[in-house]
Parts: sequence; C-alpha cells; structure tokens
Amino acid sequence: MRAMEETASLQEINPIPVIVIGNGPSAICLSYFLSGYRPYFKESSIHPNPILQQKLEENLGISIVEQDLEFLSEGLEGRSHNPVAVLFDSLLRPDTDFGGSRDSVLTWRREHDHYVPHLVLGKGPLGGAWHSIEGSMFTLSLGDWMELPDLSFRDWMRVKRRCLRNDRAMTADIAQYYQHYAKAKGLRENFACNSVVTSVRRVSPSSSEEKQEHGSSDNIAGAQASPQASSTSLFEVNGYSKSGDDSEKAFCIYAEKVVLATGTYDSPAWLGVDGEELPFVYHTTSELENALKEQEMGVNLDPILIVGAGLTAADAVICVHHSNASVIHVFRRGVNDPGLIFNQLPKVMYPEYHKVHQMMTQQSCTTTGPYDRYFSLPKHRVLCFTPDRKCVIQDLRSGEKRTFNISMALILIGSDPNLTFLPNQGRSLATNTELPVNSKHNPIDVDCYTYECVQEQGLYALGPLVGDHFVRFLQGGALAVANALFKERHDTQSPIHRQPLIS
Repeated sequence: MRAMEETASLQEINPIPVIVIGNGPSAICLSYFLSGYRPYFKESSIHPNPILQQKLEENLGISIVEQDLEFLSEGLEGRSHNPVAVLFDSLLRPDTDFGGSRDSVLTWRREHDHYVPHLVLGKGPLGGAWHSIEGSMFTLSLGDWMELPDLSFRDWMRVKRRCLRNDRAMTADIAQYYQHYAKAKGLRENFACNSVVTSVRRVSPSSSEEKQEHGSSDNIAGAQASPQASSTSLFEVNGYSKSGDDSEKAFCIYAEKVVLATGTYDSPAWLGVDGEELPFVYHTTSELENALKEQEMGVNLDPILIVGAGLTAADAVICVHHSNASVIHVFRRGVNDPGLIFNQLPKVMYPEYHKVHQMMTQQSCTTTGPYDRYFSLPKHRVLCFTPDRKCVIQDLRSGEKRTFNISMALILIGSDPNLTFLPNQGRSLATNTELPVNSKHNPIDVDCYTYECVQEQGLYALGPLVGDHFVRFLQGGALAVANALFKERHDTQSPIHRQPLIS
C-alpha cells in the first residue's frame, strides 16, 4: 500500500462507500462479495431440503444477493443462531452436519458492474488473527469448513503437497490459504494492511470549518440514527498506517458505511486478581517457548501454571507436557460439566483434546496419577500472585487455600474484542448496553437479516462480534451485508461507480 495520505485526501472529497475494519476471513469474504462476485443456484443441483430447493427454483437466474434472505432462511436449522449464516452454510455445504458430502449448489460469477468500492483496514497481515496463532496447532473445525467461497481448501492443500490430519489443518496453512485466496480472487487492492484504526464517529459532510463551528455530530450509537441522519452524514475513520521502518502516517477517511469485522482475539481476558500484572504472568502463549527453553537449561524448574479450560489452554497443556516440563492446570468447572468444550467434541476427530480431558479427569494434585509432571485442579480458582513467584489457589468446594511455587503463569480464559476506537468501547452497540461487548455472552445487537447495528444505522458487524465464531458461519454475515447494500442501492437507484482507492 502506498501512503494512506493520498487515499485520505482523495476521499475527503469522494467518501468511500464502504470501509471494513479488520482483515480476517469475515472481511475477506465481504470483500469478495463487494468485488462483484455473485452466487447463483445451479440449475442441475438438488438440495437435500425440498422446501429450500423449491424456493431456489422459483428464482432461477437471480443472484442469491438479490433475493429475500428472510424467505430463504425460514425453517432452516443449524449450529448458528443467525439465520442467514445457516442459510449460506447450507448452500455451500448441503447436509454437512448430517455426515453428508454433497457439493455446493452454488455457482459463482464475477459481475464487474456490481463492484462496490471499499477499503479493508487491518492492523496486521491479511488473514487477521490466524497469523498470531502458533502455526503448528490444528484447527478445531474441519479443514473444508475453513475455506471461503469458490476456492477449495483441500485442492489448495493438494497443490501445496500437504495433507489433512483427521481432516483438520494446521493454522499456518489456514493463514496462507487466506492470503492466497485474496490474491487469486483479485481482492488485494482493496486491503490496506498494517493500518490501525483509532476512532470512528459520525460527522456531517460539511467543511472542517463548519464542523468546528457546530461541533462534532452524533457519536456512534449515542442514539439510534434516523434515516435522514444516515443519508446526510458520513463516518469519519481516523488511524495510522505502519511502515516497515516502524514509522507511522496518520489518515482520516470518510465512508458512507462502516463494517466491524475485528474478531475477538485482540484483548485477552484477565482474572482481575492481585499480582496479575507481575512480569511472570502472561495472558497469551507467546512467551511459552522462552519459558520452556529456560526449563531445559535448568534456570527455573518450578511448574508452569495454566489457568483455563478452553482449547487454547489445552494447546498450552499439550505443548508443556510434550516438553517434559511440569504443569499445574487450574480451572473452575468440573471435568464432567456438559459446558466444558471437551465434553462436546467427538473423540475420534479430536484425539489430542480427548487426551487432555483424560489428564484433567485422572490426575489431581492430591493423588498420584498416570501422567507425570501434570497436575489438575478442577473447581479451583486463583486468588493472587506474589512477587516471589507464588500463586494462592482456592478450592471452590471446600474454600481451602493452597500456595504453589511457579515459574510462570498463563491465564488463558478467553479474549474480548478491542473496540477502543468506538465511544465507550462499543457498549452502546451491545445487546446489553450495561456490559462490555463479549462474543459469547453479550454480542453486538444486529438485525439478523442485514447485520446492521440496531443502535446505529449504516454501521454493520460480522463474525465473532455477533456470535459467529466458526469460519463456515461467519460468511453468512458477508452475504447479508451485500444483500442489504444491494437493496439500498436498488431502492434509491444510486449506482456506485468504480474508482481506484489505493494506488
């Protein structure tokens, strides 16, 4: 990307129709739709759902983007609570949840007259958070479920001469696949990577002098925007782009629509206990490799404390256990709790996680078990850390407290989205405006057929921000946004003309 300054100065006069914040799979899929790629029902296809088949046959020759998504989604069931996500997944992977392997019933055409100028801003490499995950880890989802429309992940892996383990792929392959996808589909010109957004606000499309005279207009979701406000105001997006020499260049871009696609992996969750800020307490696995090297050299042989009962914590347990270092594993749930992720995974597909669950079940700090150097503390919580590398842990059943010497602590209890560029970190957009946005418990409140924020017209949200955590389902959000934008342009009969955004 050449300097964002050129883009910013140009767009002050000609606002960009759509700015997408975040450059992971949600954003890539939306860019695919906005670049003029459109899905059509294959005339020769037979969908296993006869009602959906009839609906699709009634609109042969009409792109899915132009159809009534609420009508098509009616009556469908799946593993997402967002109906369009279930619909699109059903079209891409018919019958997959029932063990079927039917081909997609969609065919794709690139129609350049439906191109919508857009700019995708991401703070890191194209592909988003997949580049920050340890590359040798295997995905939870099947490899085929990680692919984006009209480019087979399995075929790509075959060209790369890689194989899938239990039909799952390594995260490094997924990150490379997303970069390849953007290049193969001609999307890269829409992406401005290494661009950090610092603020988004609604402003009047007047001169800077008029804005200063009247003051800034509506804050994001300060109140629900009226239709008139949406048509007479723009979003001002401020931030800076990072260069290879660590220099930064500020930008200010205006947009008619803004789409939030930041994911939820930017801000690791904290326990909120005393001593959590000490230098040996971490909230990501980034320092684990250094700690294991120190253990090998005998610098500090005390156990590594891992807190959490999710898959990230399990990956850390696997890594530490295979390195022959000692680990103390603390988590609040019981090992047989149905809410524990390990009790929801098929054993055949996820043998490594089943192994961790066995360890959690059979090994305790109070008993001698079969797993050397691993100790499990279910239904316990951390009370505090002390500067001399001690941790106080409490049994939630008896209230008993115990103190352990540790070499380091990994707090792996989930993460929250980084929405600091929004007023009040986006709380006013959430389902419960009294609490922070959380992908599982308090997602952004959107219209389920357009993904437009209920509290802010013209602002949209995708992916984990609205509760779609799996790649196979977050793609439906991109379809919904493309459908909503098409309907709006069709109703207002205001065609969008293509112009270069990044030179």
